[in-house]
Order: sequence, then structure tokens, then C-alpha cells
Amino acid sequence: MGRAVVICDFDGTVTETDNIISIMKKFAPKEWERLKDLVLSQKLSIQEGVGSMFSLLPSHLREDIVGFLKQTVVIRKGFPEFTEYCRSNDIPLYIVSGGLDFFVEPLLKGYVRQAEIYCNKADFKGNAIKINWPHSCDQYCDKDCGCCKPSIIRKLVEHDDKVVVIGDSITDLEAAKIADIVFARGFLAEKCSSLGIPYHEFNTFTECLELLSELKEVEV
Repeated sequence: MGRAVVICDFDGTVTETDNIISIMKKFAPKEWERLKDLVLSQKLSIQEGVGSMFSLLPSHLREDIVGFLKQTVVIRKGFPEFTEYCRSNDIPLYIVSGGLDFFVEPLLKGYVRQAEIYCNKADFKGNAIKINWPHSCDQYCDKDCGCCKPSIIRKLVEHDDKVVVIGDSITDLEAAKIADIVFARGFLAEKCSSLGIPYHEFNTFTECLELLSELKEVEV
């Protein structure tokens, strides 16, 4: 049996709330709501929708956004223990996020190394925030994901690895489709249920740790 490799979402998964939604509610004009609805209904690609949402925000808001998140973000219960468990048991843990480096990396400092974070990059050179997409879809994905989680999985795992996906939203759906084990909550749990994708519902990382430890005990 191969090793377990954990692919974990950030916004709304590691954190109690979706940081992109929190940013938009606080700083963006009302147009962002229509873009969000189009993304969730899969009428607009994640890359196009999220790119358009951040283009509504002036670049000078960078420090205001980071300060706002540092004051309001709550890390989900059990996450520090979960990261320590993975580290102690040589289970690779990657944070794969559709969020942006300028807030994802500072909020994860002390939990995971920067080399273990895959996310989109923010460009503040222009008047509005522009997103660069260093992890776009490979030849096997045509969903215009932005940060393409299935493409990253194909780069990180070996053929006999067990892929463990942890997530909460539409950005995690394509990864869940190719995972061996899915921990889901919120919108992702609803989509998995409607599509017949097996999953374990969770509210805290304590639950994820317990099940992951059970799986490790039965490895041969």
C-alpha cells in the first residue's frame, strides 16, 4: 500500500470562514455577488470569476486586507494538531488554495512551510489587484480552474499513493472526483452527496486526524 498524501484546501477549510468571501464582503462593490453566484453555479469558470472579483479591488488595499484578515480569521479547531500528526508520521501535507499568496502565506506561517503551499499570486503593480495563475490546468483538465487542484495532485503523488482531499467548496470538487478519500463540509459535501462521491463529513480537524490515524493503522 502506498503512502497517504493530504491535499488540503485553505479558505473555509483551514479557516472557519472563506477568506475570499470575507474580503469581498468587506471591500468590494456589489458586483462581486453576481460573479460569486455564477462561479458556484458553474456558469463561470473559477479562474474568470475569481479574477474578475479581485479586479474590483484597488491595489492600495493590500495592507488593509491583510490587517483585516489577521484580526478576524479563526483557524479551525484541531488544525495545529493535524499538521503535527502529519509531520510526525511522515505524511505529506500540502495546502492547495484558490486564494492569493499575500494573505494565504502569512496566515499559515508557523503551521506549514512555504514550499508546501500552492496558491495563486497577486500582482499589485496596476490600479487594481490582478491575479497570476502559476498552477493552471494541465492537459488533462479543461475546467479553467485557476489553481488547478487535480493538476497539482498529478504532479505531487505517485501511482500507488492514497490521495486524501480535504475541502469545503466548488474549488475542491474536481480534486474530490479523483481522490481516494474525501473529507468534506459545506458546499463540497452537498456536491459530493448529489454526485455520489463517497466522503466523510467533518467540522474540525480533530475528526480528520482520528480517521487518518485509523487508516494508517491498517496499512500493511
